[in-house]
Amino acid sequence: MSLTPINEKSGFRYSTESPAAFNSDRQLETKPRSRWKPKHTSAVIAAVVLAGLIAGCGYAAFGPSAGTPNSLSAQGALTLAVFAVAIWLWIFSPVSDTYVALGACLVLVLMGVLPETQLFSSLGEDTIWLLLAAFVIAAGITATGLATRAAAWIVFGAHTPRQLMHLSTGVLVATAFAVPSTSGRAALAIPVFVALAKALSAHRRVVLALSLLFPSVILLSAVASYLGAGAHLITSQILVASEYEGFSFATWLLYGLPLALVSSHLCAELVLLLFTSREDRGQVLSVGIKKMQEHSPVPLSGPLSVAQSRAALLVGVVVVLWCTEPLHQLHPAVVALLGSLLVASPGFGSVSLAKALKSVPWSMLIFMAATLALGTSLIESGAAQWLAHGALGPVTQLGPSAPWIFTVLVVVISAGAHLVIQSRSARSAVLIPLVVSLAPGVGVNAVAIALASTAAAGFCHTLTSSAKPVNLFSDIEGVTTYQPADLLKLSAALGPLMILLVLVFAFWIWPLMGLELFV
Repeated sequence: MSLTPINEKSGFRYSTESPAAFNSDRQLETKPRSRWKPKHTSAVIAAVVLAGLIAGCGYAAFGPSAGTPNSLSAQGALTLAVFAVAIWLWIFSPVSDTYVALGACLVLVLMGVLPETQLFSSLGEDTIWLLLAAFVIAAGITATGLATRAAAWIVFGAHTPRQLMHLSTGVLVATAFAVPSTSGRAALAIPVFVALAKALSAHRRVVLALSLLFPSVILLSAVASYLGAGAHLITSQILVASEYEGFSFATWLLYGLPLALVSSHLCAELVLLLFTSREDRGQVLSVGIKKMQEHSPVPLSGPLSVAQSRAALLVGVVVVLWCTEPLHQLHPAVVALLGSLLVASPGFGSVSLAKALKSVPWSMLIFMAATLALGTSLIESGAAQWLAHGALGPVTQLGPSAPWIFTVLVVVISAGAHLVIQSRSARSAVLIPLVVSLAPGVGVNAVAIALASTAAAGFCHTLTSSAKPVNLFSDIEGVTTYQPADLLKLSAALGPLMILLVLVFAFWIWPLMGLELFV
């Protein structure tokens, strides 16, 4: 078996051809292949735009308007230039996102724009420790098989495709509180999906719908939890750096969970309508636990094991303590660290600390720390405010309608940004400083619009490369899932629906809950 990398950022595809057959096929190709691809043209065009932006920054900082109140400082120009290059590399370069972010930070340090203490302290941020400890807890839960077993028990009682889709949706939303990563949740859900797909192999369109539902709900429901995506922590930290109040686990839960539930179940209905017929939806399903067990390596029946019972108790206590922080005043990171020590403790725990730490995505944590430093530099250098006023400044001249138009623009841009920047954390590092800088001048609450932007960024379903869960479910051995055309069909309907839903929450629902949009 040979491992053929398709894209380092989107994963690998496995080929069952022998190396000899693989090489033989290559030798039979006589028609020369063109090395120039459409993406290369886009990269060249973007590079020209990038050069123009850098030149514009230099002119704004050192040209005739230098020194005026609305001019760009030299540090701001350097920060924007480095940040623009980093964005170009994130989009068009095969170099890893973490490598690019660290390189950009080091360039700013060497230029004297970013203090080295700020770069190093970003690795010690409480959000990094919170996420690190949450990954250790998730490793312990996964090791017991509790999540897979709970999911299987909930969905096996479904008797119609609609019941199955909505029960599956409810389970996937709940996993946002147990696993602090969309890709980790996808990896956890794949065994359940495979067991369901094989048990329902006679219902081809239902299996197709499930293959689209799982990654879609994983991405949309991430907004339910403060730890659901690294972008949430970046948004909160950028707000704090801008001297606004950030989010806690409880406040994010208050605003995010309703949106996650509504968007996820609407997505389930949309997938049903688009990919199953009326006859499919009227069929009676038989998803027995014994039938699923035939295709699952995890025991799905019998009483819970001691390790599973302890894991369920532990995650329940941790989530309750996170939600009740104002009562006991324990920092969420401290709660998470206590939970991680318990889940890895001898006698009580289900996994060793060394093994749990090996499962932590260190590259993602370092990337988060670097993007936090970059986002803070954009704000403190004045670059974010200058760029925001230059790009969206005309909106401020629209009078009473300016806050409404500004909000719509931010949500639309945030939802569509996944076509350009694949990493959700990188999108937040780029967009949130600009949004936060411009919001007060438009009469919009910076905290509310930052939440709306981050929530809209949860839509990233258009391409298999748009998000890791979409990529993971696009190619599962032994199960036929969706094709790129299916993703485009879903996105054409889901994208406008998500934009409309986020706007409804931003304009009307969240203000009723205490988060005013207009100030």
